[in-house]
Amino acid sequence: MKITAIIAAAGFGERFGEKKQLKLLNGRPLLFHTIQPFIKSELISEILVVVPKDDVIQVDREFKSTLTSKKIEVISGGKTRQESVNNGLKISDKESELICVHDGVRPFVTLSLIEKVIKASMEHDGAILAAPSSDTIKKIMGDQILETLPRETIWRAQTPQVFSKAALEEAIQIAIDENLEGTDESSILEKIGYQIGFIEGSPLNIKITTKEDWIFAKAIYKELND
Repeated sequence: MKITAIIAAAGFGERFGEKKQLKLLNGRPLLFHTIQPFIKSELISEILVVVPKDDVIQVDREFKSTLTSKKIEVISGGKTRQESVNNGLKISDKESELICVHDGVRPFVTLSLIEKVIKASMEHDGAILAAPSSDTIKKIMGDQILETLPRETIWRAQTPQVFSKAALEEAIQIAIDENLEGTDESSILEKIGYQIGFIEGSPLNIKITTKEDWIFAKAIYKELND
């Protein structure tokens, strides 16, 4: 079975203040660290890295130094996450049966997690990684608490998220046609009736969104590589 990994890294980092996927971590762009487990995975057939149009040449040059026989292609993203993922879908291997979508700014995913979520996806219409909430979650309106949600039912979605190629193509096209917005691919498939499973991810599999996240990322990298 062929599996295509689409690394979604076409954001402009408005909240962060710069394109965090290109920010250097230990001398290499964050994105370089993110794709390493996908290069190592024998289950992944090809890797499509989606970046802002102006960065395609720079990122492609960075990956030219990566020693691998696996196809790595850098392509330009769209205006939304859905459009960017769709750009990857359009050029993915026609023989790929599964699509594995991962955030370009989650650099600490492991080979084991990638392979576990791929396996889980085969028992559903797709599967994601998710981490249980360690905090008490409150539902609020304005400055008032409406209710406290049962913590055991609250999980934080992570990536990779793996789906059948046909299901993801259908969901993405519907999202584009109907102007639906989802912060991840799973939410779109859920809206149109697909059954998505999950397996427990890792608290270290963080998404770098804010400057505070970058502090955590440097600490995690140091701990894992000391």
